[in-house]
Amino acid sequence: MRDASSGTAGGSAHPGVLGRWLAAIALLLIVIVLAVYWASRPQRFSGFIVGRIADALGLEITAAGASEYRLRGMPRLVLRDVVARRPGDAPLLRADRIDIALPWSSVRARGADLTFQRVELDRPQLDLPALQRWLATRPPSEQRTPTLTDGLRIRDGSLVNDDWRVDAIAVDLPTLRAGQPVRARIRGRYVDPPTAIPFDLAVALQRPGNDAGLGVVGTVAIEHADWRMPAQVSLSGPLHVADDDLRITPVRVAIAARYRSGETDLPFALGLHGPLQFDEGTWSLAPVGVALRGDGVIPDLDARGALALGRRLVLQLQGRLRDWPGAWPSLPPPIGTSTSPLPFALDYVGSPALDDPASLQLTRDNATFDGRFRLPEVLAWMDAPQDSPVPPLRGRVTVAAMELSGVKLEGVDVRIDDAEATAP
Repeated sequence: MRDASSGTAGGSAHPGVLGRWLAAIALLLIVIVLAVYWASRPQRFSGFIVGRIADALGLEITAAGASEYRLRGMPRLVLRDVVARRPGDAPLLRADRIDIALPWSSVRARGADLTFQRVELDRPQLDLPALQRWLATRPPSEQRTPTLTDGLRIRDGSLVNDDWRVDAIAVDLPTLRAGQPVRARIRGRYVDPPTAIPFDLAVALQRPGNDAGLGVVGTVAIEHADWRMPAQVSLSGPLHVADDDLRITPVRVAIAARYRSGETDLPFALGLHGPLQFDEGTWSLAPVGVALRGDGVIPDLDARGALALGRRLVLQLQGRLRDWPGAWPSLPPPIGTSTSPLPFALDYVGSPALDDPASLQLTRDNATFDGRFRLPEVLAWMDAPQDSPVPPLRGRVTVAAMELSGVKLEGVDVRIDDAEATAP
């Protein structure tokens, strides 16, 4: 009985142990089969992750190129030939490669947790109008700042608008966290023919989001067909980005630059203060305070008015010249012989090359000069010997009263007439 009983007990235990072993072997075989399946079909895993991201963002995202993934430790996904669009709209993003490392918690959260370890993008192209249309559909509560614990890197990117673009974009952002300061390096080339503006800037933002303090230092160059103006720039102010424009109100700008055109090389320093707006491809400052300090040809002046730079340059300034630069053509007496300050008004609307007619009004004591000129023609007249002692301009000098060789004259009216100075 004892032996039989023991034998029965042993016989009932053995199948349980065997069953567990068989189950473990079967599970291991299933894992091996799945691993081989996923390894041979990385698009399936990519589709799973991309589907989670697309669902969270309300986008259609495809990755037509060969994809890679890593599951050990921090999940990592590499997507190629990526296109993202709002259903029924033009693509808002294209990229040759997107490399994303993110924790499993972000994958499982289905968009509720936008934490990434690192994001890298090669040759991304962002369509600004399509991006703005997509952002307009997102609830404000979902327009959250993602967390990038190991930062963002962009190479050879572009931002495209209807009539302007930014090419060769490179961004290095070490980290990004909501409510914490942001530091980045941004390089690129803004293009709005015939003007191009390459830049290389170090950017600091008090925190992600609108109306945070912004600081920018670096190099900027404004380039045109026949002139160039490289500059060292420092800028600060509260940044606000709206659906269709960018504002820094107020902005403080310090510029050390050189205007170069042919043999002309003019150094100067410029300070600006006022509300800066970028809209429809135009940078504008109005009203603006201006302090300009030159070296010989460019004068020292302080003024207020309006500035705008886009496909056209607008200068509308009223202020005071500290003195008439010695390198400029001499003003006729008595306005040229006085040492009093010179209140002025400058008005220019035309090509950024400054080759359209400009208007200038000067007042000194009881004399007034009102003239029009083209800057390149005046500079050429100054640089080379001329047959005429009179600069190429059209103007008028009026003097209430003056004394000349012991004779007192009243109501003096002197006119300088160069028809080409005012030709359209």
